[in-house]
Parts: sequence; structure tokens; C-alpha cells
Amino acid sequence: MRGLTDAGPGPDRTHQAAIAAVAVLAAVALSVSACGTGGTGARDEGPAHADSVTGPAAAASPAPSATLPKVDPVRLVKDDPQVSATVKRDLEPCVGDEYPVDVSYGNLTGGSTDDVVVNVLTCGDAVGVGSYVYREEDGGYQNVFKAEESPVYAEIDRGDLTVTKQVYEKGDPVSNPSGETVTTYSWIAGRFIARDTHRTRYSNAVGSAGAAPAEDN
Repeated sequence: MRGLTDAGPGPDRTHQAAIAAVAVLAAVALSVSACGTGGTGARDEGPAHADSVTGPAAAASPAPSATLPKVDPVRLVKDDPQVSATVKRDLEPCVGDEYPVDVSYGNLTGGSTDDVVVNVLTCGDAVGVGSYVYREEDGGYQNVFKAEESPVYAEIDRGDLTVTKQVYEKGDPVSNPSGETVTTYSWIAGRFIARDTHRTRYSNAVGSAGAAPAEDN
């Protein structure tokens, strides 16, 4: 009887061991499968998760810079009654159909659409002859800023408008002004207000040695 009793558990233990081994193998296989799926899944789900987070936010509060306005800067300037007749007359293609116009887009006035900054230059020396800011209003663009005291150039700087004017003294060549004045404007109460102005005077010593022979000629 003792032998039978001792023999009974033997097969049971073997059977249990076999079941345990199968369970372990299944668990390992499941773990490997889960890890593999998790790794690939993390990569696959990452962009989808990012889209799900940024998508609704963008839809609820669209970034003004997300889509550039479709505007013709040359047409904006030529159709603008605030632009001087001189600037309009001189705004002609330099080569082929390439106009001397620089265009920048950015949120300057807090609107839902990017504002448009247009700088009109000369063909030969690229001197700024007019700077303008256009704001989208009622489906069109309205001039909300202009500066035509040449040479002038407007830029977008961290949400503010900066306007640079070169300062020339008697005898200064176009390529070498004596200095510059930079004015920073902010959009306040529906218009641009000058907040800060700083002036820089260039050194006369820089390049003077090389300039002397040219003046002698």
C-alpha cells in the first residue's frame, strides 16, 4: 500500500510539472509577444497620440502661423491708397517677373490670421524705399502701418515690429551709412505704438584704410 501511495504522486507530480512547464512557456511567449507589440506599438502610437493631443488644441485655437496667407504683395502695394505714387511707380520687376519685394508673415496684431509685412526695395542697391504692414480685416487686408523715409526696412521680432532706418551723412556712399536707428513698435489699442528707439553709430575706423585708395581714384 505504501508503494502504491508513493507511486501515485509520481505521475501526478510529472503531470503537474508538465503543465507548469507549458504555462511557463506560454507566459514567456506572451511576454515576448507583448514586449514586441509594446515596442512597435509605442513607436506607432507616439505620433497618433501627439496628433490626438495637438489636433483638437489646434482646431480650437489655431496658431496664426500654421497657414501662410495667400496674398500677392505686389498687388497689395499697388492697390494700397496709402502707398505713395513714387513707390508704386518705381515698383517694377528687376529681372523677368521678379519684383524687389521682401515679404514676412507673423502675428503682430493679435488677429486670427498672420499679418503681412512688405518691404519694397530698389533693384540695384536693395535699399528699402517703403515698409508696410497689412492686417486681415473682413476678408481683405488693410494697411495698418507704413514707413517711406528711405532707406527703411521692417521686420518681425518676437511679436513686435522693428523698423530700421539707415543714417547717412554728407559724403556717405549707399553701401556705408554712418549709423542706424531701430524703433520697436507694439500693437496697442488698435494701432502700432513706438515703445523703444535705439541708435547706433558705426565706427569710421573700420575699413577706412581700404577706402582711402578708392577715394583717391
